[in-house]
Amino acid sequence: MEPPTVKIVSDCFVKPKFVSEEAKKPIYLSPWDLPMINANYIQKGLLFPRPENQDFSITTFLEELKDSLSATLTHFHPLAARLATVKQENPPSLIVFLNPKNSPGARFIHSSVNLTVADILTPVDVPVIVQSFFDHHKAIDHDGHEMSLLSIQVTELTDGIFIGCSMNHMVVDGTSYWLFFNSWSEVFRSKAYKNGDLIPIISRPPVMQRWIPEGSDPIITLPFTHEDEFIDRPNRPLLRERIFHVSSASLSKLKAKANSECNTTKISSLQALSAVVWRCVTRARRLPADQKTGCSLAFNNRHRLSPPLPETYFGNSIYVVRGVATAGELHDHGAGWAAWRLHEAVVNHDDKAIREFVGSWIKNPFVLKMSQLFDANSVQMGSSPRFDMYGNEFGLGKGVAVLSGYANKFDGKVTLYEGREGGGSMDLEVCLLPENMAAFECDEEFMNVVNGLL
Repeated sequence: MEPPTVKIVSDCFVKPKFVSEEAKKPIYLSPWDLPMINANYIQKGLLFPRPENQDFSITTFLEELKDSLSATLTHFHPLAARLATVKQENPPSLIVFLNPKNSPGARFIHSSVNLTVADILTPVDVPVIVQSFFDHHKAIDHDGHEMSLLSIQVTELTDGIFIGCSMNHMVVDGTSYWLFFNSWSEVFRSKAYKNGDLIPIISRPPVMQRWIPEGSDPIITLPFTHEDEFIDRPNRPLLRERIFHVSSASLSKLKAKANSECNTTKISSLQALSAVVWRCVTRARRLPADQKTGCSLAFNNRHRLSPPLPETYFGNSIYVVRGVATAGELHDHGAGWAAWRLHEAVVNHDDKAIREFVGSWIKNPFVLKMSQLFDANSVQMGSSPRFDMYGNEFGLGKGVAVLSGYANKFDGKVTLYEGREGGGSMDLEVCLLPENMAAFECDEEFMNVVNGLL
């Protein structure tokens, strides 16, 4: 018997309901956006049980999704554009920007698969087929020249519905990604939308003006003559992906324990949890004592700048802060010691540090190469449990799980989600090589945190 496959039922493009004169202008990207050319699209989505009432019509539901998406794109018009590149001759360089002209809009796919919600959630590891619930599989951001910058895929299961969203990482970071998702859900539920108003008002409209340091040229050129000089498409090895749940009670105990070890109150729950993951992954890899290893945290710059950017700033405003130690140091000290290393990295990331990095990048622009970025001996914590994920309901009630696609995963990548019950709980999507996962999922220190046995 052949394994189930995801089948495309229909495919179309959705444009904004209304296009303002401002939305017709090109958007030039910031020093935070341009280095992301080689990153994969952000791929996140929500799994819902299929409504049990007999009045539910998937055809009507899909039309309402498309109509509300069109209304939402009026506020988020860059997502309906495409990337474009202009070559400069003197000196040889490239200008990459968002071009709203001649774009068919955002893509909308309806697909189906002969699987149940339990088929997705019951296995220990996240099933590989979940990757097929997202469009733009393995695409990198540069592909946004030909591919849509936003693609929605709605997959029907026999007893569920998955809404998956793929969004170009040059256009958005996680904060902007969930701002869009939250706004789309809000528009879907709004009375104004239901009454047929053209543009429903949203509670948190995006700020579209890209941030550039004062006195800098808003049009940034990249020092390349051809895309072949910077395009990087690494082939990742086979990974196991598993989601672990950590309750708010367990996190509170872990935070208190880490702070007690360091005689402080400044270590956060996230820093304490990241420290445990760092220690346990390092142990699972059996690294030699003198091997350097790091733990990186994806960090939102918006509130760190002075003056701060609004939380609704639409674009990338992230930076990676990193704690470093040897495997021996992680082994010889407790989780509190490792958490304090991360805490110090976070508090040192201030307005001055951000502006120094951006200023340096503007003088010598570069593009991140994924094959060089990820250290095989380190851990990277991505996304945030602070994002409102389960508030996106689309008339289906609360989702049962947040899941992600293939994008931006490697050995040691940990993605953080809010726990379904809220209250400060977290889910961790851990990606490791199979031999490393086998050791990690048996690690007593980590599993005590998961099981609340601190």
